[in-house]
Amino acid sequence: MSLNVVTLVGRVGADPDIKYFDSGSVLCKLPLAVDRRSRNSDKPDWFNLEMWGKTAEVAYNYAKKGKLIGVTGSLKIDSWDDRNTGATRSSPRIKVDRLELLGSKRDNDAGSVDGYGSDDEF
Repeated sequence: MSLNVVTLVGRVGADPDIKYFDSGSVLCKLPLAVDRRSRNSDKPDWFNLEMWGKTAEVAYNYAKKGKLIGVTGSLKIDSWDDRNTGATRSSPRIKVDRLELLGSKRDNDAGSVDGYGSDDEF
């Protein structure tokens, strides 16, 4: 048995970046800052999030910098060879399956809706 599930709650670190493809697919990327439970840590852990489809559009419209969100997804490691050095590089990211808009109604705008996930895509 194998399991790859990541659940995070944190604040959006920058306004989302969205890309529309000719195929009709939509991709949204954004950084997420997550505080550690320890009192000693004053710096958050940063995660790069990737969302597709309707979830991507909701993130772009409502998950602005500083907003509190929760995500569930899977860890994905991208790797490539550096053009200059030839060294193998890697970058972890979270492929989000479910996005929850958290915080107060005032934080999220009155018209926003929570709980968009990959089940909402066509």
